[in-house]
Amino acid sequence: MQRTAHIIAMSLLISGCSVFGIRSGTEQPTYEIVAQLVETIEVRRYPPRVAAEALVEAADEKPARNAAFRLLFDYISGANRSNRQIAMTTPVETAAASEKIAMTVPVESARTGEATLRMRFFLPTGLDLESTPAPLDPRVRIVALPGQTVAALRFSGSRGRDAVAEKTTQLLRALAETPWRPTAEPVAYFYDPPWTLPFLRRNEVVVAVER
Repeated sequence: MQRTAHIIAMSLLISGCSVFGIRSGTEQPTYEIVAQLVETIEVRRYPPRVAAEALVEAADEKPARNAAFRLLFDYISGANRSNRQIAMTTPVETAAASEKIAMTVPVESARTGEATLRMRFFLPTGLDLESTPAPLDPRVRIVALPGQTVAALRFSGSRGRDAVAEKTTQLLRALAETPWRPTAEPVAYFYDPPWTLPFLRRNEVVVAVER
């Protein structure tokens, strides 16, 4: 019961205590808008950031998302070596599920058939690798992310696998008509809790770019 109450309390915090689930007062990473390509697509410059990252294998993306979220939520709720609670921020970054490739020596690879999903919680401003408590679960790690230029397409509604794939295709096609070229695999940013009314959600597909 205590854990359930804690999860509900944190979820309300994520949603800004709104019955509609809209975020309010939750910290977001700062960025500079470099270019506005179309109404829903902009190029941003993010400064260096620190994130908690979880990698989860599953046969389906939905349980992988749930498992990764629980690992990261437990970490910021105190499952760390300092038993410290860390404020939730938005967005939550999710890398599209892909087939895992297991490396062997020296260059051969074997496919496991499992889907691997990576999820990140960006940590609050002021935390760095030295001041961030170490996770207790080995499936969670703390990563320092360098400054990055990205293109982001914003959308509302569903954030399921098909919707993210459709918006990713839309973003990459739009970039093909510009001087900006992707330099990494696209990821998804989710800003709102699951119960947010779909038309009020802020979702994004994001890809690192260079001119």
